[in-house]
Amino acid sequence: MPESARLFRDTLLTHPELLQQIRRGIEKESLRVDVDSAMLSQTRHPEALGSALTHPSITTDYSEALLEFITPVSTSLPETEAQLLALHKFTAQRLNGELLWNTSMPCVVTGDSGIPIAEYGHSNIGQMKRVYRNGLGVRYGRRMQAIAGIHYNFSLPDHFWQAALQTSASDLPLDAFQTEGYLSLIRNFFSRVWLLVYLLGASPAVCASFLQGNHEHTLEPLGDEAHTYHLPFATSLRMGDLGYTSNAQASIEVCYNSLDQYIAALRNAILTPHDAYRGFTLTDAGEQAQLNDSLLQIENEYYSPIRPKRVTRSGEAPVVALERAGIEYVEVRCVDINPFMPAGIDADTMRLLDLFLIACLVDDSPLCEETTLQRHKNNLQRVVNRGREPNLTLLSEAGEETPLRKLAQSILDRMNEVATWFDQGTNDSAYQRVVSHARACVEDPDLTPSAKLLQEIQASDGSFWRVALQHSQHWHNQHLAHALDPAIEQAMAAEATESLLRQRELETHDTLPFADYLANFYAQYRT
Repeated sequence: MPESARLFRDTLLTHPELLQQIRRGIEKESLRVDVDSAMLSQTRHPEALGSALTHPSITTDYSEALLEFITPVSTSLPETEAQLLALHKFTAQRLNGELLWNTSMPCVVTGDSGIPIAEYGHSNIGQMKRVYRNGLGVRYGRRMQAIAGIHYNFSLPDHFWQAALQTSASDLPLDAFQTEGYLSLIRNFFSRVWLLVYLLGASPAVCASFLQGNHEHTLEPLGDEAHTYHLPFATSLRMGDLGYTSNAQASIEVCYNSLDQYIAALRNAILTPHDAYRGFTLTDAGEQAQLNDSLLQIENEYYSPIRPKRVTRSGEAPVVALERAGIEYVEVRCVDINPFMPAGIDADTMRLLDLFLIACLVDDSPLCEETTLQRHKNNLQRVVNRGREPNLTLLSEAGEETPLRKLAQSILDRMNEVATWFDQGTNDSAYQRVVSHARACVEDPDLTPSAKLLQEIQASDGSFWRVALQHSQHWHNQHLAHALDPAIEQAMAAEATESLLRQRELETHDTLPFADYLANFYAQYRT
């Protein structure tokens, strides 16, 4: 085991209390749909929820109908779960004839024109968010942007990095030492992300309306009426060709061997014009079609199952923040919404992610090469499309075809070791229980969320949208039936009102021409 991996492991063994100080945050997307028909909402973002631009916890992603809930950073799993549920309850009580769609794949959509792009007002930052989304629409189509998911933000406490550095022989400053540690974690993440997709994937089927006009897909109809398309052993179609992938972005050579290489790759993609995008000037509605004609408009356009992150200052670009002070946390982006859970994710799912990420940190993390990256992509796509297939094999580190079960068990062995560290000194074995369930899912694919959802669809009339609607209606009714604590509801209502005032104030004092605002923003990438 290389020095850094051994060092991180020894630090946690010496200071197991640091595991109780892990900081987490959830970003969970949910479409607003009609409560009876599941048709995507065409209405504006409800004013009772506040301003999507300035509210810290309730905003929108690509579409005006795609809500995004953001929990505050917390070291408590029960607190994070409770905060996310409170956001669902508060929102459910303020929707008129609508509910939150509790699956990742949308339904029912009527083509791109039926997916309204989010609006953020006429401030410069609001216009920039709008034009960026225009660009996503003209470049990739709106349907892909209507897919919902869950992002898991994760960071180790400052004391961990300080303790590890003090016992190391490194002469790096703390922020650079921490950055190298997170890069090591990220490289291992890519080598085994397929296991997360296998265990947490919950999008094995899609509504036929989502495929309208797509004649290149390889999905099979489910049932006689072909309301639903699927792949028999798929886990997460959201993570495949139908979801967050882009052929254009395949030319971006992102490497996680060093932060400088990562920043240079994204900066180059943001500053280099892309011929295929030169013709996008105005949308059909006459709006500015994109922020620029480069391969990427901004960093967020680059699709990846994990991102290195740092909280940005006002107006600061993400790569500039990373260059300024290094990696502060990682954002895991490959988690499907689980329709069997009231908020799409629960504490045990978070425990699984904790174990997976710590295991990535304390294992050997070789530098990535082109052959390594291709092997990782190959394994991920096999699991996305065929993850539950009997006797499925993946490529080992040596490039040999190896049973998925064998590769999974070696990862789970390390996760179980980490679980004993988490459970040490507690009266519970919650983390070890999570590993036991994961092992059971590897041995019996029918226990996975993707299998359970497909079984329900097949047992009904073969209709994804009806099964998804039933689950969404069930959780919606439960959110309505369990009232919020009056003090919490009052505070959330006040925050919504205050966010509207903040947006109006921002628009009143924002006098710089939008073109100048954009020029100033992009100047950051050139300095």
